[in-house]
Amino acid sequence: MNATAIIQSIEANYLKDKGTLPSLNVGDTVKIGVRIQEGGKERVQPFEGTIIAMRNGGINETITVRRVFQGVGVERVFMIHSPVVANIQIIRRGKVKRAKLYYLRDRVGKATRIKQRFDRPVEGNTAKAK
Repeated sequence: MNATAIIQSIEANYLKDKGTLPSLNVGDTVKIGVRIQEGGKERVQPFEGTIIAMRNGGINETITVRRVFQGVGVERVFMIHSPVVANIQIIRRGKVKRAKLYYLRDRVGKATRIKQRFDRPVEGNTAKAK
């Protein structure tokens, strides 16, 4: 057994199931539940924003989420398989043409809008027929 196979077998125990994680793409607006310890209590705080970058790599898979709060851009990098991330919910799908949306950092207001994508369904939100 080579070294990478040994590392992957150890990391496999800590990976979250593919069934619990939605299929994420750059440009999607997501709401991530982050576990926060306050004293002896634990609560889940939502962080909603747009995915501007993704990095794949097994247990080191990360997403960078950006939102504007009180006129200030806030970016957080989340490790998807971390126990700190309680849940990930997709709010809307975004239609973008590039893998990294770093150009959004220089834009303000309506210029930061991303077109909505309708060819992929949003998990959890089912349309009811009338």
